Amino acid sequence: MKTSTFTNYFNKSKDFVSEKYEAFNTQSRKVKRQKKLKSFSSLSFTYFFLIGLCFVILFPTIQQLLQAFRAPQDLNDPSVIWIPKTWSTLNVTISIKVIDYWKALFNTFRLASMSMILQLFSTSLAGYAFARLKFKGSNILFMFVVFTIVVPPQALSLTRFLYFRQLNLLETRWSIYLMNGLGMGIRSGIFIFIFRQFFAGLPKELEESAQIDGAGVLRTFFQVMLPNARGALVTVALFSFVWAWNDSYFVGLFNLNASGEFPLLTMQLLNVAENTQSVYARLSYSGVLADIGQDIWKNPLFLSTISNVSALLIMSPLLLGYLFVQKGFVESIERTGIVG
Repeated sequence: MKTSTFTNYFNKSKDFVSEKYEAFNTQSRKVKRQKKLKSFSSLSFTYFFLIGLCFVILFPTIQQLLQAFRAPQDLNDPSVIWIPKTWSTLNVTISIKVIDYWKALFNTFRLASMSMILQLFSTSLAGYAFARLKFKGSNILFMFVVFTIVVPPQALSLTRFLYFRQLNLLETRWSIYLMNGLGMGIRSGIFIFIFRQFFAGLPKELEESAQIDGAGVLRTFFQVMLPNARGALVTVALFSFVWAWNDSYFVGLFNLNASGEFPLLTMQLLNVAENTQSVYARLSYSGVLADIGQDIWKNPLFLSTISNVSALLIMSPLLLGYLFVQKGFVESIERTGIVG
């Protein structure tokens, strides 16, 4: 009798524990499903948002790529909106001839590279002087440097034009080089500010150890401080190169392309967008108009397509270069503190 009672009590306890265990497992599985659903929903929303944002950003580039490889005959076809019916590189070939691409590319690269080197030299030296070589009135002078960031270049355009005309430096690239070498190039005030903040954050023990070894100011700058400013150097180099590459204001102000012997990509693009007669004349001399037909080159969309493809050709070297320097550029931005 006692054994039967104990067995019944044991079975009831076992059933109770089993029910509680099943209920616990059911609740645990339910919580896990809810967490997975919540995580999946959050991840799906994140990817949806990022894909949509990337599409908005990349939409102009995608459109230009599709136009670049679209046959000119598709311009008169209203059914062609996105994907071309006939893939062709004729638009790229025409754009290369119109803007004299290879010669203009070489000239632009030479001008941007030299401007970048001169900007690095002048702005790093000025930034180091403002950060370390304190003298009476240095803070006031630095305020004027910051003020140049705010002042638009158009406010000083007439003065600069007259000044360089008196020096007989118009229609020559030496006017651009002189501005960059003297710390008055494109956005030089920003670069001086970046170097000043970076050098101010370096430990003074570096300079003190160099002075103990008998190094002067210039030797300390070039052999000690400048090698430690890799982040600021990369940031300023990339920004100055890209801004010099895309510059059309100072190039137009100093008439660098007046003689036509030194074509630049930005000025060639402006010529395509504004001077249609010159474009048609170049195409006529090269025999392109006869190949594509009168009904196509008289279409207003044809010139617009050539302009877009020319802009894509100008951007392509910068996009390819960015793929190689992306990691170093992001690290340099973080080190200089521009993000904060």
